[in-house]
Amino acid sequence: MIPLEWMPPLMFGGLVVFMLIGYPVSFSLAAVGLVFGFLSINLGFFDLNFMQAIPGRVFGSILSNELLLAIPFFTFMGAILEKCGLAEDMLESMGQLFGPIKGGLGYSTIIVGFILGAITGTVAAQVIAMALITMPVMMRYKYDMRYTTGVLAASGTITQLVPPSLVLIVLADQLGRSVGDMYLGAWGPSILQIALFALYTWALTLVRPNALPPVPRTLHGWPLFTKCMWGIIPAGVLIFLVLGTIMMGLATPTEAGAMGTIGAIVLAVVRNAPMSKLDKIAFGGGIAAALIGSAIGVVAFKSLPFKIAFTVMFAAIIWLCWRAWQERDLRNLIIQAFQATMRITAMVAFIIVGATCFSITFAGVDGGHWVEHLLSGLPGGVWGFLIVVNIFVFFLAFFLDFFEIAFIIVPMLAPVAQKLLAPVVGADAALIWFGVILCVNMQTSFMHPPFGFALFYLRSVAPKEVKSSDIYWGSIPWVLLQLVMVGLVIFFPKIVTITLDKPHGIDPNKVKIELQAPSDDEPPPIIIPPAKN
Repeated sequence: MIPLEWMPPLMFGGLVVFMLIGYPVSFSLAAVGLVFGFLSINLGFFDLNFMQAIPGRVFGSILSNELLLAIPFFTFMGAILEKCGLAEDMLESMGQLFGPIKGGLGYSTIIVGFILGAITGTVAAQVIAMALITMPVMMRYKYDMRYTTGVLAASGTITQLVPPSLVLIVLADQLGRSVGDMYLGAWGPSILQIALFALYTWALTLVRPNALPPVPRTLHGWPLFTKCMWGIIPAGVLIFLVLGTIMMGLATPTEAGAMGTIGAIVLAVVRNAPMSKLDKIAFGGGIAAALIGSAIGVVAFKSLPFKIAFTVMFAAIIWLCWRAWQERDLRNLIIQAFQATMRITAMVAFIIVGATCFSITFAGVDGGHWVEHLLSGLPGGVWGFLIVVNIFVFFLAFFLDFFEIAFIIVPMLAPVAQKLLAPVVGADAALIWFGVILCVNMQTSFMHPPFGFALFYLRSVAPKEVKSSDIYWGSIPWVLLQLVMVGLVIFFPKIVTITLDKPHGIDPNKVKIELQAPSDDEPPPIIIPPAKN
């Protein structure tokens, strides 16, 4: 008879065997969970009723989770923005601004990667869009090829850390914390990582000035200003629709993703569809009516003008989208975006089902206590736990993507992390800190071989003269910078918690109660006693 304490490590071993054979992760999870579940029933570890919780968990609390609806919304928005031309305009405008300085195209790529990360939340769209636009320019001006490929891949993966990242949404869901707090905790590390990338670029211009030459500016004065505004204003509107509404508490991540999707469609239509005069009047008039009506509604504190304005605005959007649907190129763009979204959403749904089968059986064989006992006894206490977990996740990311790590590994680590990290940063911030650390770490899964998806995306669009060896060697300095960032977030938790330390609610030490005594000229108040029954 197999002892109970052997079951958790046997489940992990079985999962590894299935994946090494070549089965998809979602099917491997489900197979291991079901096989060991029925084995546990026969061994008397739990009864059949315990396994009947799987359908209820899948359909009741997971697939009906509105927060996970943000995944298809952000995926669809990223697929639309990939081909609508926004990245092109932003890169061209930033290239005009920073081009004349050494490494200017590198700075431009890093900044645009950060801004696009605050809009799309998807790596594939960002890497492909920036590589198609920036790589030919860098090659034309003789930029170092390894730096070129590395900065493009790294600037694309920063979207994993910059809110509204899909990784942060999934981690918040799995750790049981609010998405808003997870976003607040990620701002410090994301800004610091951009600073590290820029610092590396600056240092390279000092050591190898010919590797990152300046690029002459072709626009000056008013044309330069209008070019920059044409790239910045649409990005600012989308950032407000997606991120601003979440941070201001006006929308949930799912609602913000829906608004961002509508904004991306409108932007794609405006930028790519040939618009007649009637279309421009209908669309421009609808937006103007919405803005004026919103101002009237806010000033007058009445809801009617506000509702009328947005009714007119959505009517204009529907009219514009209908006109765009008649254009073959835009219709194909939207269809391709739907197809990409359906593929990713289906993959996530299957992973959720498989992870549910695995996690329920794992909990039934007391796997949580096994993981806690295994990790709580590590030498070094909190720091030993964080170092070992991050090394484990780093190597696990060689074979699994972030969805699989988030749905399989994170729920097992969360109870131990809460117990060990709470004395360091407080109970409320413990899992936020832990989630951001994992998010910084999981960036590397897109950058290192053998399954560095950002490198695959880059290879798929790079010219033939770009060697694959340059792409892989070029990623190494940026992976090291990401690992430095992991160390900084581990040993300096204030980078994460500084935005969470602001007091919320009422401070009782600052509450003052003032009672105004009646003056001599005022009669005392009349107190009416309660009626007697």
